[in-house]
Amino acid sequence: MNPLSVIIISKNEEANIAECLESIKWAHEIIVVDAESSDNTVKIAKNFTKKVFVHPWQGFVETKNYALSKTSYDWVLWLDADERVTDELRDEIIQTLATSPYESAFDVARRAFFLGKWIRFCGWYPQRVVRLFNKNRANFSPVSVHEGLDVNGAIGFLKNDLLHFTDPNIFHYMEKLNRYTTLASRDLHYKGRNFYLFGTIFRAEWQFFKMYIMRLGFLDGTHGLLLSLLSSYYVFTKYMKLWERQNQLRK
Repeated sequence: MNPLSVIIISKNEEANIAECLESIKWAHEIIVVDAESSDNTVKIAKNFTKKVFVHPWQGFVETKNYALSKTSYDWVLWLDADERVTDELRDEIIQTLATSPYESAFDVARRAFFLGKWIRFCGWYPQRVVRLFNKNRANFSPVSVHEGLDVNGAIGFLKNDLLHFTDPNIFHYMEKLNRYTTLASRDLHYKGRNFYLFGTIFRAEWQFFKMYIMRLGFLDGTHGLLLSLLSSYYVFTKYMKLWERQNQLRK
């Protein structure tokens, strides 16, 4: 097997970090970059790896690049603290790297849990993301939120799911929504997008229709309805923050 480094960035993740690290303790190297947590995240992480770095928050991409700079091996698995590698996915990764693959990266389906329930519809599953990659042939894309990887070369396909325990409660979702919509509105501004009221209303309504009707979110029951409504609100808030930003700049 080609040796594997795992990178994780964290901030006040004491509720998640142990299970995440337990799921990848088989890796050759684990890098945790913590953004100055005020809870026990760092203490817990040090039970699993000596390579825990407390580093001021510089944004998602910059912090992940800092974590990447600490890795010793070419092949890297990128995880969030609320994700878990299943035994089946572990075995598949080991077998894949044992073949010295020609691919530059591999994507994986995330099985996301919202308020404790696996969301099978709403467009959430299978939500494929590139997470296993050769660091010499990929780099993190320069966006403020929902960053991904720009890959130079072929992208392979992993069959087994990555578990994602996102948003255990509505309070957590709303906290994250506030942070992410601020970053997303900044990205929209830098791209030269303009705010239009009717366009914003349409985008929000379209988001709900797409998730709840077109992508069968109603089959996820109350969870699907709530997720579709909150996602619509996310879109509305993102563009309203763009409006706010542009108004402030005109003064």
